[in-house]
Amino acid sequence: MKREYHRRNLPHLYYDEGIYFITYNPANSIPSEAIKKLKEESTNIQDERKQYLFIKYDTLLHSANSGVNYLSNPEIANISKQTINYPVGKNYKLICYTIMPNHIHLVFDLLKDNKGISKIMQSIKRISSRRSNLFLKREGKFWQDESFDRLVRNDVELYFTIKYVLMNPVDAGLTKDWKDWEFSFCDKNYLVI
Repeated sequence: MKREYHRRNLPHLYYDEGIYFITYNPANSIPSEAIKKLKEESTNIQDERKQYLFIKYDTLLHSANSGVNYLSNPEIANISKQTINYPVGKNYKLICYTIMPNHIHLVFDLLKDNKGISKIMQSIKRISSRRSNLFLKREGKFWQDESFDRLVRNDVELYFTIKYVLMNPVDAGLTKDWKDWEFSFCDKNYLVI
């Protein structure tokens, strides 16, 4: 198994195989001061404490009422849904996703000879950014540069990750049952709730 580590603002450890949990959001969906503080905290973070960073980041997403919520527009959410599905069968097997008003949670299993997580996410963001900006009649950066990513290490972690992703709109008070959320999906082979 090939391993690649790099750091921008958040630490990233990528393998060429495995199941990944990704969270990404539009630029300006979290106030810049909050992001700056989180970046400062992540400077010397160890990989095993990455979960702590995600919890803080996720809390910011759910409390960011002053940021942009482009994904609450059904057309923009559909654009994101289409671009998530584009690499299916080429680069990854899609396990589940949920598109929230200001962020997306995505879980996939990398296929053999995939082009790598960085390139997969660049492609998803580039295509959906272009289409979303056209629809919104706007220009400029659509997505925040970095995504939060985590290798799912075992079946127990996968179970709780899928449950977390699917229950996100329920926990946010957007729906009573995750199955009623139009912008959630789970492969029937991985359905846990």
